[in-house]
Amino acid sequence: MFEHQHVVIFGGSSGIGLATASQARSLGAKLTLVGRSHEKLKRAAEALGGARIVQADITDRAAVEQVFAGAERVDHLLITAGAYNAGRVADTDPDILLRALDERIAGPLYAIKAALPLFSPRASITLMGGQLSDRPSGNGVAVISAAVRGVEALAGALAQELKPIRVNVIAPGFTDTPLFDVLGENRTAFLQQVAESLPVGRVGRAEEIASAILFMMSNAYVNGEVLHIDGGGRLV
Repeated sequence: MFEHQHVVIFGGSSGIGLATASQARSLGAKLTLVGRSHEKLKRAAEALGGARIVQADITDRAAVEQVFAGAERVDHLLITAGAYNAGRVADTDPDILLRALDERIAGPLYAIKAALPLFSPRASITLMGGQLSDRPSGNGVAVISAAVRGVEALAGALAQELKPIRVNVIAPGFTDTPLFDVLGENRTAFLQQVAESLPVGRVGRAEEIASAILFMMSNAYVNGEVLHIDGGGRLV
């Protein structure tokens, strides 16, 4: 299905990005993995049996442009990069909170613009949304919720502006990935509490989100879509 197709994944060294890379590779894709840590990228490439790796922070425009230097074609662009930049507005430096916008709005724009001359006629772009767009509950998520909602608006507009290139959003619910490592020793208890609140009784797995991403990449009639994979989290 992905034979001879080039898939570029920002945030490809772990979590959902790596799970997507693994599934795409099993279907014949050629991979470029992008991330901030060279060591993590190297380990990911070895686990996959080989992949082109490029160290770059998605908020660094010059570094992002270098990701595509020398590439002949891009068939699918996936951007999963983005930390959990949470914090109460009253207590947190705005520069820390605004990184959520840099990672989810500015960074993808850098990547998309750099890749535009290389996109194949049936290319796709998949951006990362999330449950906070619909359920911005709790303290400390105001800015990241705005960023995630902005991703959805951006994708809808770009689907029209960049036609026939397809632009979609995958919106995962709580998923067991390294994103939650920032919680330290509270990680397990937090995810267990979330699991008990969901209709499916558990949090998601990276592989489940990855399979949905591959569906969006491969189905040439899916465009401007926000696909929720959240275990019913929007319902509770």
